[in-house]
Amino acid sequence: MKISELLKTKEVTISCELFPPKKGSELEKAHEVVREMAQLHPSFMSVTYGASGGISEHTVDLANEVQNVNGVLALAHLTCASSDRNKIQEVLRELKEHNIENILALRGDIPSDLDFPLPNQYHHASELIQEIRSFGDFCIGGACYPEGHPEAESIEADIDHLKQKVEAGCEFLTTQMFFDNNILYNFLYRTLKKGIEVPVIAGIMPVTNVKQIKRITSLSGTILPQRFRAVVERFAEEPAALKQAGIAYATDQIIDLIANGVNNVHIYTMNKPDVAGAILRNLSEIYKAEQKL
Repeated sequence: MKISELLKTKEVTISCELFPPKKGSELEKAHEVVREMAQLHPSFMSVTYGASGGISEHTVDLANEVQNVNGVLALAHLTCASSDRNKIQEVLRELKEHNIENILALRGDIPSDLDFPLPNQYHHASELIQEIRSFGDFCIGGACYPEGHPEAESIEADIDHLKQKVEAGCEFLTTQMFFDNNILYNFLYRTLKKGIEVPVIAGIMPVTNVKQIKRITSLSGTILPQRFRAVVERFAEEPAALKQAGIAYATDQIIDLIANGVNNVHIYTMNKPDVAGAILRNLSEIYKAEQKL
């Protein structure tokens, strides 16, 4: 099933993200994470393409594990910042062989030791989207940034680039994490004004430790609202309390999104099935109620 078809319904969808291991020796542990996550029955599971722009040789393997072994719809990430055209086409052939038809097309982070772009590389995600579209019958998603891409000249310029992705063949969008829902609502207004009408999936990250917060602020420049900062400051020295508070904060965000008509939510799980499970349990009755509407 294509995710674009799933998103056309009025049902609430809650999906999860996981990332492949850095070392092949950890692959079995990653398979166990997939199995535990699949037992939560997410609408689909996305598999990233390696951290900081790196190539992950295990992305196709785990996407296959998600969909063909555990029976959950898989969304495979594909980035072009660290892959040349030949590598991209190789991965596309592998995905097609495994009947994985949903791809999240990204430029990705540019590796610090790589001159970008090289002659045989795609420069932008829009070029990668065009290549995937011409290769075969894939459903293509893209990324968007409610606070603007860190490299964009302005939010308006970033939305112009986003429209280029959609015109290239992007059928849905998944947002970067955000911690203030008003930022998303303003972003959605701007995109509609620009004529971007594809479904937007809200990306939510439950922050459960201080290390995550430092990484978020250093990499993405995401705004941390005062309400969120207060939670972190209060429980920074109490790991169990901060984890519970982070789950509660993410749950509250999702409830507000659903109440305001944002029916599609993607949880950045950091490969933690227990965190994703706690959020889904918090939403169980709300999810049931939405299915009756």
